[in-house]
Amino acid sequence: MAVADDDEQMTIDERRKYLKRMRARYQMADRAGRGPLLSEMEAVTGLHRKSLLRLLHAPSLERQPRQRQRGRRYSEEVERVVVKVWASLDFICAERLTPTLLATARHLERFGVFTLAEAVAAQLAQISEASVTRLLARHRTERLRLRLPRSGPERANSVTKEVPMTRIPWQTTQPGHCEVDLVHHAGATTAGEYAHTLQLVDVATGWSERVALPNRGQAAMDGAFRTALARLPFALVELHPDNGREFFNWHLKRLYPELVPGLTLSRSRPYHKNDNRFVEQKNDSLVRQYVGYARFDTPEQVAALDALYADMSVYYNLFQPVLRLAEKTPLPDAQGRTTRIRRRWDTAQTPYQRLLATGTLGAAHRERLQTLYEQTNPLALRQRIYDQLAVLRGLTEQTAPTEEAAPAGAASSAPTTAA
Repeated sequence: MAVADDDEQMTIDERRKYLKRMRARYQMADRAGRGPLLSEMEAVTGLHRKSLLRLLHAPSLERQPRQRQRGRRYSEEVERVVVKVWASLDFICAERLTPTLLATARHLERFGVFTLAEAVAAQLAQISEASVTRLLARHRTERLRLRLPRSGPERANSVTKEVPMTRIPWQTTQPGHCEVDLVHHAGATTAGEYAHTLQLVDVATGWSERVALPNRGQAAMDGAFRTALARLPFALVELHPDNGREFFNWHLKRLYPELVPGLTLSRSRPYHKNDNRFVEQKNDSLVRQYVGYARFDTPEQVAALDALYADMSVYYNLFQPVLRLAEKTPLPDAQGRTTRIRRRWDTAQTPYQRLLATGTLGAAHRERLQTLYEQTNPLALRQRIYDQLAVLRGLTEQTAPTEEAAPAGAASSAPTTAA
């Protein structure tokens, strides 16, 4: 019977696990039924029929410990050469060391580090990664102290050292705990300078603000933060960006206390986008769904984008109801393990209504927002947003070489539903 390809064959532990399940069926079957079962097991495991019979009739399918340990396959000379090559490459891992062992050993031989015998060279050519790992295990503790200094991810940006990694709890009820992110508008290439969108989202109320900036330099980020904070109708308590250098540099570290005395800074864990889940969702629904992935790099485009965001701020904060998570209930399975979570959402309200309900809105801000709400026609404002999109689209088409060259996902004629 044909045996499966090598890369599809089961491991020993997988075979034993499979045979444990099949043995009950085999023992319950009669003589006529055992033949097909053996053929099936032979095809699945790749084992000979006699080996299957021996295993199925054994007292236990548990693997027995080795009675006699294997002898040493690689000599002390091979180990000495491997360790010397390892040291010359600054004690890299076995995955990186093994493929270059022989070539590096021959290279070191040219400098008189050691004399490489042909028998040792032959063993170096066929030694496995697992064997190299075992050989180096005895030397790892003492050798790693001699490594050259490395700057790992935790030391890549010294400004972030004092900023705790966490995420703003979804149960937060106090306004002012804001996630912030930067959306790039580079189009098909990141060459040169291009526009960005700075977006702040308040976790408690869903209030969001967006500011267009021509680049992510110090002056642009400074101005964008000042503009966003001026638009917020509540005091900023906590700012929670990701780990980007545009948020954590010495200029902004001096700026944050100046803009908001007593501001709390926190940050996401590296490569955990869900730590900034609220602003990431708004990046899609309130930025990408509107302007797509087109490239904006002219002052006219940045101005048009900022005018669009000014109208969107009024429209979405005062007139667009949003749902907020009210309860999360773990649902255990039959074994008591939590496999699902039931989520319950509250009644939809606008960020403005949620902000009013907190009772933290000052009299001046409350009067201004109430007046703005009463004097704004949401239907006319919606049409004005479409007009702003048309202006932005026209500027994008003027700067694009051809229609075919425009990147996928460029600004569409109308946004899809935004949350």
